Amino acid sequence: MNPIPVPTETLAPHGETNAYVVDTVLVDPAGRTAELDRAVEENDVEHVVLTHTHPDHVGGVAHYADACDATVWARRGREERFERATGVTPDRTFREGTTVGPLTVIETPGHAPDHVAFAADDGFITGDIAVAEGSVVVAAGEGDVRAYLTSLRRLYAKNPDVLYPGHGPVIENPRRTIRRLIDHRLRREERVLGAVRGGAETLSSVTDAAYDKDVSAVREFAERTVAAHLEKLAVEGKVDWDGERAHPT
Repeated sequence: MNPIPVPTETLAPHGETNAYVVDTVLVDPAGRTAELDRAVEENDVEHVVLTHTHPDHVGGVAHYADACDATVWARRGREERFERATGVTPDRTFREGTTVGPLTVIETPGHAPDHVAFAADDGFITGDIAVAEGSVVVAAGEGDVRAYLTSLRRLYAKNPDVLYPGHGPVIENPRRTIRRLIDHRLRREERVLGAVRGGAETLSSVTDAAYDKDVSAVREFAERTVAAHLEKLAVEGKVDWDGERAHPT
């Protein structure tokens, strides 16, 4: 299985989203390219699935669904979200354990509420749950840090040979990468909690204290990330957070 990079407007540094064709299944057609056209034609695609419905993963769904007369699948319970994102009404739905061609669905929410991964014979297609370098955006509004960490730990326990991510190169050392991503989140959480205990109250001031680098170019997403961590800490009873001000408990 090889990633087929499709140019997209994405937060990932690569400027591309990986599509995959596995037997008769097309995964994450972010747009239409000549390379993806060839792969679809050569494999006689019958199904279209998404790891999640963020804009940089859905741009080619309508075209390939029509061109291939394919069955379009959506996460059960998220059909309306899928249709809003793609403009396509799904034909069928999946949930944990559903098989679509040679792929088996693994629910992996956190980066997005409808996020799933797909287990294949030679590895897992993981969308935006993992990247070979850097970290994944888990931002308030769409993201849930508690769910994301749980999803990472589920993947770690399954011990796949290879991860095929939504952005960037194939991940040949899944457990090492997953451990790095978990550790990164926990370190960020420690800094957020330390900032609140140190007297930072507003989202802006907590963000300033939680990052040790200039985040002005991505300020909105840094603050949404910190807000997602504050939401987790509030659920766990470690801070009081009302969406505007944080206080230690």
